[in-house]
Amino acid sequence: MKKVKGNKNKLALVGSICFIIGVVVSILAGFISWEYLFPILTVLGLFVGFLNVTNTEVQAFLIAAVSLVIISALGADQFADLPLVGENMSRIYTALLAFVGPATIVVALKSIYSLAKN
Repeated sequence: MKKVKGNKNKLALVGSICFIIGVVVSILAGFISWEYLFPILTVLGLFVGFLNVTNTEVQAFLIAAVSLVIISALGADQFADLPLVGENMSRIYTALLAFVGPATIVVALKSIYSLAKN
């Protein structure tokens, strides 16, 4: 039994690390360009969705994530026209969308499954 808890703690740690890396890479995406950046952010988002959000955190995560997805989707175009920082801000928002979007979908599907199961 303790071994299972240890594995859950390790998976939660991996999920937390993926979240931190995803946020940092999303911010860096505003300043660097690399063809594999968005696929990496998508995979990190999937890991966060599967490993980092517990059943008690689902509602708060979904509210925050959906808000961030909406703001990122709408804000990316709006910030692009700002002088000096607009292009970088737009790329950061797009990267956040690529990171948070998959995590949101995974958590929402897990929540729907949990509701249907009960």
